[in-house]
Amino acid sequence: MKHILIVDDDVAVTNYFRVFLAQTGLFEATIVNDSREVMPLFDSQTFDIVLLDMDMPHVSGMEILQGMRNKKIDVPVVVLTGVNDVDLAVKSMKFGAFDYIIKPVDDEKLLEVIDEALAHCVLRKSIDDIPNAIDNKRIVTNAALDHLPTQDPEMIRVLHQAEKCANSDLSIFIWGESGTGKERLARAIHNASPRKDKPFIAVEVNNFEPDQFPAFFFGQVRGWSGTREESPGFLDEANGGTLFLNNIEHLNFSMQTRLRRLIQTNEYYRENSAKIHQADVRMIVSSVVDLSAPEFEKTFNRDLLYHLTINSLKIPPIRERIDDVPLLAEYFLKKECKNLGKKISGFTAECMTTLKNFSYPNNVQELATIIASAVAREDKDRIGVESLPPRLTKYSDSNKGPKKKAFEPKKLDNLIEDQIKKTLEYFNGDKQKAAQKLGISVARINKIIENGN
Repeated sequence: MKHILIVDDDVAVTNYFRVFLAQTGLFEATIVNDSREVMPLFDSQTFDIVLLDMDMPHVSGMEILQGMRNKKIDVPVVVLTGVNDVDLAVKSMKFGAFDYIIKPVDDEKLLEVIDEALAHCVLRKSIDDIPNAIDNKRIVTNAALDHLPTQDPEMIRVLHQAEKCANSDLSIFIWGESGTGKERLARAIHNASPRKDKPFIAVEVNNFEPDQFPAFFFGQVRGWSGTREESPGFLDEANGGTLFLNNIEHLNFSMQTRLRRLIQTNEYYRENSAKIHQADVRMIVSSVVDLSAPEFEKTFNRDLLYHLTINSLKIPPIRERIDDVPLLAEYFLKKECKNLGKKISGFTAECMTTLKNFSYPNNVQELATIIASAVAREDKDRIGVESLPPRLTKYSDSNKGPKKKAFEPKKLDNLIEDQIKKTLEYFNGDKQKAAQKLGISVARINKIIENGN
């Protein structure tokens, strides 16, 4: 249950908000009608969100906002304002308010803004907590690995292990489903290693015919005696740096044997040549399958596998670390906004819920593509669910059934009268209990019901 602070000098308004929000079962409210009492409360209580009226005697809403800013009180604030105070409400957002609502307040709009404010706060705090996750959980000290945002314990363990591997020249085997970010992790390891100023060469094994791959990998010698010409391969391009082989399970057995010798001795020979060359590369390989599984015993060289898997890193799919979706989405959002010169501050609550509900068959790569597409489409301050690809629409909470409609009246007097009736109904007509819950007298209830004000 979220703790909400409601500040307004109008007792009827604050009582209405308290009862309405309590009936949702999601909020516990603290009411303040004297604005002079607000700032001291932050010294003794913690709040998840603040509803703050702007026009109050003693201490104005703007002064409270400035006080919160000066004391660095990091709580989302939703401003309540009259129609004639919209300019003041907009100004309040420059002092840290999340959004504003014009009185009389629409129930659905109130819940929507509160929901978005809370979601935005959680997302921002998740991003802010990345350094703490690094210091307290990941213990990753190399900046190259800080660009892989995560709060998932298993992924943190992988990054911790990757950092320990980075300083050696031992081969690394990275495996995980397609799109989990194997090459991205390989690049991060390279950038965290002493070889960071040398080349990083990424090779997709699937792009070559099996019998042609050795010539591209090791290089080859063409021509006859006296006119022989040597053509360098990937090993030469990666000299002094890191060579990354993706989808290594597609290497034929002959190439596996030659790769094993390279890893063991750092020696190799070009195609059509018996001359031995020395290699100075760090090998990182990847696969979408676990090559140690029994089904690969006859198709993948066990000796090579032993040398490769001395350091083995498995990247979990994103569906197993769904709490990383907000972190990754924010990361890709900033990246795409920079590329396109756009200023988009974040995601609506419904959009983020939709992103977290999706299963991502193509993992992080698919999330990156979705965010890039959404940034290109969006022309508002925050990305909404309407900017996501159509295939994600069914994962929106709005499509999981009709929403319960909140109270209809819009005028404040009618809202108060309607709330009293609802509260009486809730307590089976017991005016004493209703009056106690609403914070008013039984006489006041009778007067409002009889006179309609």
